[in-house]
Amino acid sequence: MASVSIAVKDKDGREKSLASGENQAILVFEGQYEEGDVIVLSTEKTDAHYVVRIDDCMDESLVYITKREVTYFIPFGEKKVSYNPKAFTGERHYLTIRTATSYEEESYRNLGKNVMDQHGDTGCYPHAFANVETRGEAVFAARNAIDGVLAGESHGEWPYESWGINRQDDAELTLEFGRPVDFDTLILYTRSDFPHDNWWVKATFTFSDGTSEVVEMEKSSKPHVFEIKREHITWIRLSNLIKADDPSPFPALTQIEVYGKDSQ
Repeated sequence: MASVSIAVKDKDGREKSLASGENQAILVFEGQYEEGDVIVLSTEKTDAHYVVRIDDCMDESLVYITKREVTYFIPFGEKKVSYNPKAFTGERHYLTIRTATSYEEESYRNLGKNVMDQHGDTGCYPHAFANVETRGEAVFAARNAIDGVLAGESHGEWPYESWGINRQDDAELTLEFGRPVDFDTLILYTRSDFPHDNWWVKATFTFSDGTSEVVEMEKSSKPHVFEIKREHITWIRLSNLIKADDPSPFPALTQIEVYGKDSQ
């Protein structure tokens, strides 16, 4: 059993709404979100899996939480354009948190998906970060590459958000799992807004065990599937991104997926 809670707080930390319970909390927040509001997830048990719905028009997230308190900053303005425009709007909001079941924890799945990922060390995994994000804009943030949205035939506002590299040859993205995992398949969806976009013909995956794999890609809107097997991996880094000989300077990553299970 684990006590959990979910709360909405204003910019000064004042509580606007709260729900708590054993293993599950269901919150219906009546009211509009205001700039500076946050959603605070609390649990007495850390280093454990939870299923969270941060907004009623976003997918649930099966996440691994390592802190007693996770703060989710509700996006406004420019930060909002990489989300479904219906998200976080209106006068009534449905939010949930529950402990994951054993079959969810043990299932073969995409270990890289987290629709509620954010910048910084939030204690909520998986988490993506990069050494560059085009112009610091939300529509080109690293988190977009693990949000589960696969539309890649355009660029910019949702559902065409992506990880943009600002034309940097040394761009790299790191995906952290927060605990050891085993996997056998990696998938990259490269953005395919041709002729606006370039594409990568080669890239390198580096793993937390010190090993690496060089992969090759082609101009395509289809997923690039790589049968790469590793065990007890805590992070993956994508780097050494080699562009095609094409006039466009704009390659980008729509999504990275990692299929496997938690290490036993």
